[in-house]
Amino acid sequence: MKKLLLGTLCLLLGIGQTVFAEELKPYTGTTPALQLKDLGGKPHDLKDYRGKVVMVQFWASYCPPCLKEMPSMVRLEKKLAGKPFVILAVDMGETEQEVKGFLAKVKTDFTILMDSDGKALADWKVFVAPSTFLIDPKGVIRYTLQGGAEWDAPEYVAKISAMINKK
Repeated sequence: MKKLLLGTLCLLLGIGQTVFAEELKPYTGTTPALQLKDLGGKPHDLKDYRGKVVMVQFWASYCPPCLKEMPSMVRLEKKLAGKPFVILAVDMGETEQEVKGFLAKVKTDFTILMDSDGKALADWKVFVAPSTFLIDPKGVIRYTLQGGAEWDAPEYVAKISAMINKK
């Protein structure tokens, strides 16, 4: 049922969305904990990324807007190579087999975290896929965006670069 609901939300977001032009929204809440394992079983804790700007993005392989924006996330990561920036892409409730099958087709270099039980989804109050949070080097969420984006567009690169340089 959860996959059906999230899939429907993804499809609704994707309808008529040929060009992403979403604006980052300032975030005023607290930063929830994020402790998940990657596909290799290695644990990741958001606290371990202090000193870097972190993009936490909740996604699923059955979500058209999620899939559409992934190549731009790869390009963003390349544009910011060598800078204190990292992407943590949190899969929403799929199995490792489903995610690995997807990644065999869509190549990414960023870390994929597994939220198999949906705890992070609930803690972060995510109800739209994709949902993205930009976290400053002190570990505070500064911006959020619900829906897809072309993350390597100049306005996003400038905003993230400003966060990196602000430290």
